[in-house]
Amino acid sequence: MNDPIEIAVRFGVLVPAIVIHEVAHGWMAYLLGDPTAKDKGRLSLNPVRHVDPWGTLLLPLIMVAIFGFAFGYAKPVPINPYRFQNYRQGMFLTGIAGPASNLLMAAAAGLIFRFSGTGLIAYILLMFALMNLVLMFFNLIPLPPLDGSRVLPLFLSDRGMDVYDQIERYGFIILIAALWLLPEFLGFNPLGWYMGATAIPLTEFFAGLRFG
Repeated sequence: MNDPIEIAVRFGVLVPAIVIHEVAHGWMAYLLGDPTAKDKGRLSLNPVRHVDPWGTLLLPLIMVAIFGFAFGYAKPVPINPYRFQNYRQGMFLTGIAGPASNLLMAAAAGLIFRFSGTGLIAYILLMFALMNLVLMFFNLIPLPPLDGSRVLPLFLSDRGMDVYDQIERYGFIILIAALWLLPEFLGFNPLGWYMGATAIPLTEFFAGLRFG
């Protein structure tokens, strides 16, 4: 991963994947009766409206350069879940909309890749599929504030929700600590293993090839 073009492609395809992921959250909330994102102009595909300097630019660029793949985030799309008719169902559907958009984009890119031949365009399509799936599976980890945690309220009691709300405040700190500390204690990279068991084989399936 010392090729500047390769780094630029992998980083470049991740940004639209992140932006569309966030817009999907906002659109689902809007369809469920919450126009907060729309009122604040966040249902736009203009990346400027969504970019977080660290989460959308610096963090993914650093991770691509070091690990070859990356996750990232945009400015969270504002929602007001109390406008949903069913709070827990609304949170689940809004949360899962982002990963679902990544799955659809990955599938489309992989299928187009099959007919694209070789060269830079084919490589961009393949990396767009891969980065979307990395973003999807990372967000499906059931730890706040990731989208996978939005599934949990469907199964929690009111007491469980109180505990969940307490954990959510520190979820991102726990997540980052786990990503950096677990490899030291376990002797292997659990995130790399996770992506190798999920994002990579699904990319191969969509694109009709095998890496390596």
